[in-house]
Formats: sequence, C-alpha cells, structure tokens
Amino acid sequence: MKFIVSKEIFDDIPSALFGVIIARGIDNHKSYDWIKDMLDESIKECKKFYEGKVVKESAPITYYRDAFRALGINPNKFMCSIEALVTRTVKKGEMPNINTLVDLGNALSLKYNIPLGIHDIDHFSGDMEIKKATGNEGFIPFGGETVEHPDKGEVIYVSGTDVKTRRWTWRQGENSKITEDTTNVFIPLDAFLENKDDMLKLQGEFADILKNKLGAIVSIGIVDKDNNEFEF
Repeated sequence: MKFIVSKEIFDDIPSALFGVIIARGIDNHKSYDWIKDMLDESIKECKKFYEGKVVKESAPITYYRDAFRALGINPNKFMCSIEALVTRTVKKGEMPNINTLVDLGNALSLKYNIPLGIHDIDHFSGDMEIKKATGNEGFIPFGGETVEHPDKGEVIYVSGTDVKTRRWTWRQGENSKITEDTTNVFIPLDAFLENKDDMLKLQGEFADILKNKLGAIVSIGIVDKDNNEFEF
C-alpha cells in the first residue's frame, strides 16, 4: 500500500511537505491521564500564543490560507482544520476528550500549529492519495449517512473512490472516524518547507509516544515534490 501525492498538487504548492506516520497494534480502548494533561497544556499554550492576535493573520495559519488559495479553495468559506481547531480553542478554552488517539492528535496538532489526520488503515480500499477529484468519488460527512460527490478538480484525500477528507485539510469524513476499536492508523502531517522544522518535531514526538508509550509498531516517512510516494 502507498501514500501518493499527485504531482499536480506540487505544481500548485511546490513547498508542500507531508510527514507520514504508520502505527499498528494500538489499544485505543485505554485512556491515559497524561494524554489529557497534554491536551490541557496545549490548550493553555495555544491561548497564550494567540492572545492579542488575529488567528487567520498569524504566521502558522497564513501558510495554510495561502496554500488553500493556490489550490482554488476559499479559506474564509472552507477553513483549514488547524485554523478551525485553533479558533475554537482560543474562543472556548477547552476541548472534549474523545479517545486516546484523537486526544493525542489534537494535543500535538495544537502544540505545533500543524494539521494532521488520523485514518483507520483497516477501512482503506486502496492506496491513500492526495489528488484532484474526478467528481465520481464518494464522501460521507462526519456523523452523516448521505453520500456527497466532491467537485471535479477539488483536492481530496482518497482511498480508492472513498474520500477521506474534502478540500485537502478542510473536513474529514465518517469513513475515517477513529473509534475505540481502531488499532492501525495512517497519520499524515500537512506542512511546508516554511514550517518543516516544526513538522519534524511533531512527527518525532508523535512517533515516539506511539512506539514507546502506547506499544505500537511505528514507521515514518516524508513525501515532497521530489519524492511523491511512500510505501507502507
């Protein structure tokens, strides 16, 4: 199985960079107080970092807004997941605990200001790709049942014809939902050359926790314009 980023994506955003984490054998039924503490700390630091700032005008977020525009996505109408997460955190100052993997992902995404997805590998129907939609792929919104079809040319995360995320990092679907029964995951970290150092720190910390604290079998990789595939 491969993770493939279409070369036409790099034509639009040449500085795009994707960290990859594959983790297998996770027991997501368990909960850990230290993960809840991590999330609380990330929320606290996020509020502190953005105090007195306009989220959408701040450097960690502007990278994604600029990339959305380059991909033909209106960032005011379709907010990148990290902007949505930060905005909600700054306004509410709290976040519900979902499960171990989701809470850990949220904590680290907030800590490094980088969007990430967590997808159940056992629900894949082919290679995972980032590419422009043909219009024939299907997407079920989170919590929904009705199948939507992305617009032709829309940037999607897709496995086979099953769309996992619409408009790049805008909205993850029902078929990627992480539950307590999830054991094997594909985690993409969406970044750029401009925030590569933070992406590498995020990748390293996430992989270390998954391996040494959660007992997963872990592999990592990077996809960029010069190497647009990662096999796992």
